Amino acid sequence: MTPTDGHDCGWKEEAEARAKRIAELEQQNAVLKKALFGHKSEKLLRPADELKKRGDIAGPTPEETRKKRAEIQEWKRDLPVEKVVHPLPAELPTCSECGGLPDHAMPPEISSEYEKLQLKMIRLEHERQKARCQCGSHIVTAPPPPRVAERTQYGPHLWAWTIAAHCLDSMPFYRLAQHLNRQGVPISDAQLGAMFHRGAELLEAIYKRMLALIALEQVVQADETPIQVQDKGKTRKAYMWVFLAQKLLVYVFSPSRSGKTPSAVLGASKGTLVVDAYSGYNEVTKPDGRDRAGCLAHGRRGLFDAMSKAPEIREALDIILDVYAVEHAVKAADAVKSPAHRELRQTFSRNAMDRLKKWLEEHEPTWLPGEPPAKAARYILENWQEMTLFLDRVEVPVDNNGSEAALRVVARPCSLCTPFSNARNHYLSVGRRMTTRGQCPARREEFRHRGRVKVGRADLPRSIRHHLRRRKFSKPYQAADDVTGDTEGLGGFVHRQPSAVTIA
Repeated sequence: MTPTDGHDCGWKEEAEARAKRIAELEQQNAVLKKALFGHKSEKLLRPADELKKRGDIAGPTPEETRKKRAEIQEWKRDLPVEKVVHPLPAELPTCSECGGLPDHAMPPEISSEYEKLQLKMIRLEHERQKARCQCGSHIVTAPPPPRVAERTQYGPHLWAWTIAAHCLDSMPFYRLAQHLNRQGVPISDAQLGAMFHRGAELLEAIYKRMLALIALEQVVQADETPIQVQDKGKTRKAYMWVFLAQKLLVYVFSPSRSGKTPSAVLGASKGTLVVDAYSGYNEVTKPDGRDRAGCLAHGRRGLFDAMSKAPEIREALDIILDVYAVEHAVKAADAVKSPAHRELRQTFSRNAMDRLKKWLEEHEPTWLPGEPPAKAARYILENWQEMTLFLDRVEVPVDNNGSEAALRVVARPCSLCTPFSNARNHYLSVGRRMTTRGQCPARREEFRHRGRVKVGRADLPRSIRHHLRRRKFSKPYQAADDVTGDTEGLGGFVHRQPSAVTIA
């Protein structure tokens, strides 16, 4: 308990600090529980969904529906067509009226069916022709076909498919290897990992050119997210940065969150940088550098998370929604970055932002300092100049959701950021002090060896397979006893049974 105001001893300040910290952790816990387990009504909706719920966005008109259907039909007509002829049966029934056979041909009935063909794997045999002179001392051979890399037996299409599936679809290498093995291709996940990294080396020139072009863009959105990478005997935290422009999207890996990464990418370039309030971007947004634009979505999320402490914040969220209503109307009218867009921001959006500032200034003194409502209001007011830069620059977005969406593929548990070429080793690290715990089959004694238990995938409950592969609540090389504490409450995990689990 916190000491009373009249009590004064050496522990008072520490007790008050601990009470404040406990309150902060309880608030964070409540926010996370709401995000994971809350009803849909308790989660922050996307601005477009909330505008529909509020009635600002009407449903599609009949004309829009017809236009959409016509686009779909046009897309279907452009697909390759493979005709399948279904002949009449050999024995045809006779007509009940004339008794004759149906032997007069008529136009066929045509119906469409859309099918997805499996990945077709073939083996190309390159036959290089040779010729010699009459005496045989001069031999000429046709030049070899171009290859992606020296001494590789896999073609460029397979290389491109591997890179796209790993980066765009977040498919680990071991799953890609399983898929190819089912197609009759004897390839391992280690080989795919080596191809992936070799492909990165070959594409490095294009990547460097993209980095150079991103610095020339007038408006750049940037964000960063932590990822776990393997180190010697453990994992450590690193960061993936994203830089987004109108037609460019560049990812940059960095071992730290320091401002060296944005400085290296953008340097002393001019323009606008749309980011949150993180100080790592300060070097780029100096007076002689880029102008800094804030993210209205960050402020909106902070207010929403604090609404459980102050329900009156709903009014501020409705004001912010008026700004998004303008953006949605402009997008629906295909007038983004037009003079009409600028005029709407100068009138309706500016009026909404002025009302928001007045509302926050009136209500912030009524909340306790350090509480979530006061912190959320202070975040917006302290970054007001950056938050309102979009009002005068029609090319600047109101938030940084574009770069945040680009980072989602990185932030997934099975993402492209598996740092080791063999994804199986990354997710299924095992050993006496390098393992996790899970329920074991009844015949586990058959596999016991030096304190380990070998378990087939089919023997693991589905919930455990889910946690081991897709939900990284524990680090791959974390000690077994420590992992138990992290995962015991997730369901499907049992303490001290068995000593170690090796997934076969």
